[in-house]
Amino acid sequence: MENEASKIFGIRAVIEAINAGTTISKVYLQKGLTGHLFSELNTLIKSHNIANSYVPVEKLNRFSKNSNHQGVAAQISPIEFYDLDELISTTLEKKSAPLFLLLDQLSDVRNFGAIIRTAECTGVDGIVIQKQGNAPVSADTIKTSAGAAFKMPICKVDHIKDAIFQFQASDIQIVAATEKTENLIYDIDLKVPTAIVMGSEDRGINPSILKIVTHKAKLPLLGTIESLNVSVACGAFLYEATRQRLK
Repeated sequence: MENEASKIFGIRAVIEAINAGTTISKVYLQKGLTGHLFSELNTLIKSHNIANSYVPVEKLNRFSKNSNHQGVAAQISPIEFYDLDELISTTLEKKSAPLFLLLDQLSDVRNFGAIIRTAECTGVDGIVIQKQGNAPVSADTIKTSAGAAFKMPICKVDHIKDAIFQFQASDIQIVAATEKTENLIYDIDLKVPTAIVMGSEDRGINPSILKIVTHKAKLPLLGTIESLNVSVACGAFLYEATRQRLK
């Protein structure tokens, strides 16, 4: 469970935080909540496209020791997020062959943290996540990343597909990590500007995304287990990019 200090409680407090520009990872709403203030909050959540979920009151009570939450709790992000257009343009000004990472609705915060740590170690220039459906940058994420989350530029976008189109418009190839191909990652040229897409733990990469990527690639699996943990697979992909770029 997150530290209570990383959350804010109460409808009015969350409304004020959103209006003040506070970076909020997710809002938790009590099931059955109604009223004018709730309607105002709900409108703000939708207009700012903030991740949210309806939860039983027992979960909110666990978040707040004194239960003075009024049916609402918001998770404050410990980092500031980057603008994707600005990150792409500034990175291309500095490097001829940048390396980016897109995460298609990864759900486990520890996998997320491990990936951030590996990305920082392999010189990734930025990570892109989706506003809805992705694991938050939480205290557990920060801890698992060994602090790399404070050093790694992370962008939030409405849809991963939109980010892919932005990368492609800047002549950055998109390489999807998927078992739905015969191509091995070792056969893909990763020395050029590249963005690697990793899928979620349970379903992999969305089929609609696979239709628009530049390349699909997989790792060889020589045992009887059919898949790797996503953070391990991501590490293998990133270090293959590193190997090629160091040659």
